[in-house]
Amino acid sequence: MQYFDTHAHIGLIVDDPIEQLIVIQEARQAQVARLVSICNSLHDFSTVYENLKSAVNVYHAVGVSPSEVQNPGKNWIETIERSVQLPRVIAIGEIGLDYYRKFGDKNSQIELFITQLDLATKLNMPVIIHNRDAGHDVLDILRDRLPPKGGILHCYSEDAQYAEKALELNLYFSFAGNLTYRNARNLHETLAVLPPDRILIESESPFMVPAEYRGKRNMPKYLPMTAASMAEMMDMDEEELAAQLWENSNRFFGLANE
Repeated sequence: MQYFDTHAHIGLIVDDPIEQLIVIQEARQAQVARLVSICNSLHDFSTVYENLKSAVNVYHAVGVSPSEVQNPGKNWIETIERSVQLPRVIAIGEIGLDYYRKFGDKNSQIELFITQLDLATKLNMPVIIHNRDAGHDVLDILRDRLPPKGGILHCYSEDAQYAEKALELNLYFSFAGNLTYRNARNLHETLAVLPPDRILIESESPFMVPAEYRGKRNMPKYLPMTAASMAEMMDMDEEELAAQLWENSNRFFGLANE
């Protein structure tokens, strides 16, 4: 049994390069065999990428999150274009909209989001999408601009009705540790309406720690606890679910299903 953590902020868990490699090692010991390191800023990407160059089971996404809308970096488009040529860079992300934190203004966030969606189309890359309190605008934009390689609605937070609309697009739905919370009824109901081949799992570490570890900083090694809750909700054997999630993740990212 092995898991694929599709979204982990390694650079936000720990700063030290050796400790980052220890995080990856501990994840492997917990059967998290592959993971995608997600950046919030292009500086974060370059630093973590260099730190983890020896970790061949770690893949990378590069992009500018809505939190960086006011300072995406000098020549940021060219930086992304260069970065996707590096080994094991497999997606543009995370990108999207966040109206909860009110980073910049809505128009600036939307412009940044659309620019990166179009860039992903140009580069023939999938996207990893952040959505917080912006579901209507995110879906409207994706209907027109979703790249052919598709996207992940990461740390899914909308309801089942939203998911049914999103299923019309080439989108996957990734669930994090908040799925294990008793009051997360919208997530439990959503899981019930999704086809198993469109579901992914993520740690979203260091955030969204599973209920059993509340009070601790989330780590990729805790991912199996979320998977166990997911299997119970879906009335599936854990090994069967793990195999399905592994297949889904590798299919989405265009990786060999080894």
